[in-house]
Amino acid sequence: MSPAEIKSSVQLASIYSLRMLGIFLILPIFSIYASELSGSPTEFQIGLAFGIYGLTQAILQIPFGMSSDHFGRKPMIYLGLLLFVIGSLVAGVSEEIEGIIIGRAIQGSGAISAVLTALLSDLTSDKSRTKGMAIIGISIGLTFALSLVISPILNTLIGVPGIFLLMATLAVVALGVVRFFIHEPSRKKQIKSASTTDIRSILRNFDLNRLNFGIFVLHASQISMFMAVPFYLINQGEISLDQHWLIYLVVLAISFIVIVPMIIFSERNNKSKEFFVLSISLILLTQFLFIYFADGIFGIIAALIVYFVGFNYLEASLPSLVSKLAPIQRRGLALGVYNTFQSLGIFVGGSFRGLIASFYGYQGAFLFCSLLTIIWLFLSISMKMPTRKKLN
Repeated sequence: MSPAEIKSSVQLASIYSLRMLGIFLILPIFSIYASELSGSPTEFQIGLAFGIYGLTQAILQIPFGMSSDHFGRKPMIYLGLLLFVIGSLVAGVSEEIEGIIIGRAIQGSGAISAVLTALLSDLTSDKSRTKGMAIIGISIGLTFALSLVISPILNTLIGVPGIFLLMATLAVVALGVVRFFIHEPSRKKQIKSASTTDIRSILRNFDLNRLNFGIFVLHASQISMFMAVPFYLINQGEISLDQHWLIYLVVLAISFIVIVPMIIFSERNNKSKEFFVLSISLILLTQFLFIYFADGIFGIIAALIVYFVGFNYLEASLPSLVSKLAPIQRRGLALGVYNTFQSLGIFVGGSFRGLIASFYGYQGAFLFCSLLTIIWLFLSISMKMPTRKKLN
């Protein structure tokens, strides 16, 4: 990558990270906070409050991306971040679950992931684009890890309403980064808008859809699991909420120690397919560990370690595989569809988990995620990994 490409990738990664930090910060604490709101919210309402963000993201992801082809990337990023600020403020001042649901829906309507991906495509060459995506992917992974550790601490200091207001502040900072540090190339250099034929070809591509379903399941299980984990740590693990950060820190440290040799070994020995399938199997194993063995702190920690080893490997692998399998001239479109499925996973993981848990408890929600993961595992067994030389 050229110095200019590295600079652009890092700057765009900072936008992703500032926005994703605001989203991830409420993940380990929201279910407990929401359950204590006035009106005694139901499991479904709590899940909807978290998941509706993904629904509005999914609906508007592609329209935002296509609009950026006509109005420019930066104007659509401004609009998306402004909507995120408004939604964060609405959720932060709301004292009832209905207001938080509205705020979360407005937050999600700022669907700029596809726009940021398209801008990355504008600012990098074909041979450097995958590396640029890797920089963004790493930044999101580190942001997720950081949020799990600092979220319980921030909850003690400023509470969930304060964290929502912090989200708005981070989005304002992101607006400043876009305004003063991000350069948008002239419209002549931008890639021509996707045609209806292009869209149909991407939507009908089985290999891409297999990966799209994968990110859907991965994030559905992530949201569903973290709606339950705080209660498991408190009730079965006997760990107070303000001490949860210690558990997450230990779990993440161990999982990163395991994941680094996995990545190195898989790359050196051309075993990416085997480790990809293994990682899906670990996500599946996690569901059963929470059902049958998470009756004490050591069982919970073991389940979380298994989960994060699989999650971290898959979260890094999936967007890279999409960028390699998609036609070079339509990578932005393919990643836009991919981001849409990711957002749908957030919606299903929150809302469906809440609905199922209302009738069948947490175990029912874990069994639902198990079923989705089994389907993903079955689809992935026959998957062929793209060769290193051929990227289309």
